[in-house]
Parts: sequence; structure tokens; C-alpha cells
Amino acid sequence: MALLTYLVLAHLLLSLTATGAEKVPAVIVFGDSSVDAGNNNAISTVLKSNFAPYGRDFYGGQATGRFSNGRVPSDFISEAFGLRPFVPAYLDPMYNISDFAVGVNFASAGTGFDNATSDVLSVIPLWKEVEYYKDYQTKLRAYLGDQKANTILTQSVYLISLGTNDFLENYYTMPGRRSRFTIDQYQDFILGIAENFVKEIYGLGARKISLGGLPPMGCLPLERSTNFLGGNGDACTETYNNVALGFNVKMTGLVAKLNEELPGAKVLFSNPYFIFQQIIRRPSFYGFDVSSVACCATGMFEMGYMCNRYTAFTCTDASKYVFWDAFHPTEKTNRIISDHLFKHVLGGFA
Repeated sequence: MALLTYLVLAHLLLSLTATGAEKVPAVIVFGDSSVDAGNNNAISTVLKSNFAPYGRDFYGGQATGRFSNGRVPSDFISEAFGLRPFVPAYLDPMYNISDFAVGVNFASAGTGFDNATSDVLSVIPLWKEVEYYKDYQTKLRAYLGDQKANTILTQSVYLISLGTNDFLENYYTMPGRRSRFTIDQYQDFILGIAENFVKEIYGLGARKISLGGLPPMGCLPLERSTNFLGGNGDACTETYNNVALGFNVKMTGLVAKLNEELPGAKVLFSNPYFIFQQIIRRPSFYGFDVSSVACCATGMFEMGYMCNRYTAFTCTDASKYVFWDAFHPTEKTNRIISDHLFKHVLGGFA
């Protein structure tokens, strides 16, 4: 009887495992530097990170073009679904369609929903990420056949992580959008683009879609440095945090609307704001020592080429820091946020 029970349980476990694998065969990523796995390496832009000390805690200490000392959230989420522990960049020549069949990343650091955002640093606009996705679909069907490829495309989880650059690198930095829109109007403008984007990839087969919210962007070391230089200490810029909070509330409404309008789709809102804010406010609770400045260089304003192997003062242990450079979290922070989002939101796709 015990043996029979064991065999039944083993069969059930195998069935559940197979079902899980079938439900989420791949993770497909659109976004900015929060999830870029190295696509910017292949384009002409100053916004790159394919050099030390970036990637020093990645596999083999390799600087892949991820804006971190190690992995980014899409990597951890792929692993959480039982897939590979990283999602390769579509433009990385080291990988081909056999690799991309179980996960592919189209993200480009510096981009946003707004085309004008990608123009600031000459990076890949969102519409071009979609063109790469269409190219990927063609290659996937040629590689696996229509039926299997279509199953992957409809059952995969689509991660969308962008929006911060639209505000910090575009609206608050360049005069164009600010002269046309109030901040409230610009939020609505971005949300309109986000809605059209989701509907476009839905039309191309996407059904399991995660829309990411904005982080507490006023607490990024770069924004804190602005306060410091202005004589206001190293406090977060609450104006930017309030914009993020307001945008996330509107994004919640958009997600509800999309679920009503898109038959067969499951759209989830992955909001990193509150877990990220908790980490920043109570760093010691999560095992960090420093949350106001970053690990790289002075930790106040360096990122990209200003964060390099010759920069003085870079910390020896990034796991003690919430931020890796002035704009991006460390691998440890990425893991904590990703685990939280998987447990409370993204696990619903499994």
C-alpha cells in the first residue's frame, strides 16, 4: 500500500511539474535598463555597461551589459518559473533561436514608452523592440514549426518594465514634453502608449502579460545627490515619488481595463514601489548597510561609463548596498524585489 501511495504521489508530482513547464515555457522581456540584458551593446549609444566592474558578480564575472553587479529581475523571474537563471539579450551574438525559445530579452537601457525618451540617448525605442519581437516570432516558427511556436508565444510570460526614464530622463530633463503637458497629462499620455503597446503584443499572441509599475524614483542616489548639492541633505525627492505613486494608481486602472477588453488575456500589475521603498527605508532589516548612496565610485552620480574599473572608492561587497550605481539596484536588491513580486503577483501565471 505504501509503495502504491508513493507511485501515485510521484505520478502526480510529475504531472504537476509537466503542467507547470507547459504553462510557462518562456519569459519574454520588453523594457529599459531595469531589465536590459545587453542589447545596448549592439547599438551606437553612450549608455552601456559591458565593462568592469559591471557584472562582477554575474556568472564568470562577465559584464554582459546588465546595469548591475549581477543579475536583473527578469533573470530571477525566469529562474522562479523553473526556466534558465538568466534571459539572454536578443542582439547578443552568443545566442541563437534555440536559446531564445525558452526566454528572450528585447529591453534597451535608456528607453521608455515615449519615443522621445529613446531619442535622448539614442537607444532602442519601444516600437523597435516590437519589431525585434516580430522577427523573433518568424525565427521561432521556422525553428519549431507553427504549432509549437504558437504554443510558446501564447503561454509565455511577458514582462514589461519601463517608464522611469520617461519621467527622469525625458519629462524632467528635456524641455519638449514639459512644454506640452502638465505632469498629470504626461502620465495619461504614457498610459495611452502603454495601453496600445499591450494591445499590439496581444494581437501578436501574448496572453500572460505583466505590466511593471514605477519604483520610488525620487530615492535613487542620483536624485538624492541633487538634494544634497542643493543643501537639502540626502533625503528622497518626494515630488518624484508622488509622481510614481500617482502613475501606479492609474496603471492599476489600466490593467483592470485591459483584462475586461482583451478576451483570454491575463494582465497583472507588478508594482515594485512599496517593497523597494521598504528596503530603502529599513536597509538593515534586509541585510544592507547603505541605501542612500551606491556601491560604484562615490555612489552619488556615477553610472555607465562613469562607473568603470578605474573609478576610485567602489565598494568591495555590493551585497551591503541597496544600489549598485546611481540609478540601478544591486543584484541582491533585484533578487529581493523579484522574489516578492513572484510570490505576490507573478506566481499567478504558473
